[in-house]
Amino acid sequence: MTLTELRYIVTLARDRHFGRAAEHCHVSQPTLSIAVKKLEDELGLVIFERIKHSIRVTPLGQQVIDQAEKVLNEASVIKRIAESGKDPLNSPLRLGAIFTIGPYLFPHLIPQMQRLAPKMSLYLEENYTAILRKKLISGELDVIVIALPFTEKEVLTKSLYDESFVLLLPENHPLAENGQIDRNEITSKQMLLLGEGHCFRDQVLKACPGILDSLEAEPDASPITEGSSLETLRHMVASGFGITILPQTAAGTQYYAEGLLTTRRFKSPTPSRTVALAWRTSFTRPQVIDVLNQAIRACQLSTPSDSS
Repeated sequence: MTLTELRYIVTLARDRHFGRAAEHCHVSQPTLSIAVKKLEDELGLVIFERIKHSIRVTPLGQQVIDQAEKVLNEASVIKRIAESGKDPLNSPLRLGAIFTIGPYLFPHLIPQMQRLAPKMSLYLEENYTAILRKKLISGELDVIVIALPFTEKEVLTKSLYDESFVLLLPENHPLAENGQIDRNEITSKQMLLLGEGHCFRDQVLKACPGILDSLEAEPDASPITEGSSLETLRHMVASGFGITILPQTAAGTQYYAEGLLTTRRFKSPTPSRTVALAWRTSFTRPQVIDVLNQAIRACQLSTPSDSS
């Protein structure tokens, strides 16, 4: 049994496809298949049920996968302990961020990190919270940027800043006549939201309960249109297709012709989210967290959080 074989089965369990798993492991499909079969023979159990065009993890196999993830994480800790004896800001940093933060943070963060830690190369990834959580726990990512609340065993968080939500709408929209918007009056009419899986969608629905209330009252009258990204939602509003709620950093009205888009703030209490860092308690480079915290604050994306 080797760490390589454990990495193969963890990747295969995640991808549920031999071809994709082999690609992610940078080996040929036969190499991965032979290694997985060899490990199953050594353990004397079936980890994966092979079915047409897919695979299924067996109950005992899932226990093996769970333990393999722990072993791989601990092995990565050993490597990082060795690295920590060197300059902690001289090793690569694998940083993830959720889709609704990454595009608006990374362009500002990269030059700040180059200024504060010029020897530390960055690997950046944008993804859903659920996927970033798994990659953080498995050791595939070192630190992630998420929106609170975020709870996970043996994971620490640090608040960075609070970011207000704004209503984005065409400048000729009737709601644009209001100075501020009462969030309780926002309904599903012409509302554009992110699709399922985005935590920002859930935050919007929680902040503006009238959206779901109006859907329940008239489920066929005011359907919600979904978009795959905040950029898509913004373009849809610019085309006159509807209105949406965005984090302040994503409003982006300056990218459009004058008089096309406008934003309106909400009446107090203003809906907002707290952006935070999350990292494993076993992460051996605390200096990196300090530098990240300093760099992100230097980006001045929003008002610093009182809880930080």
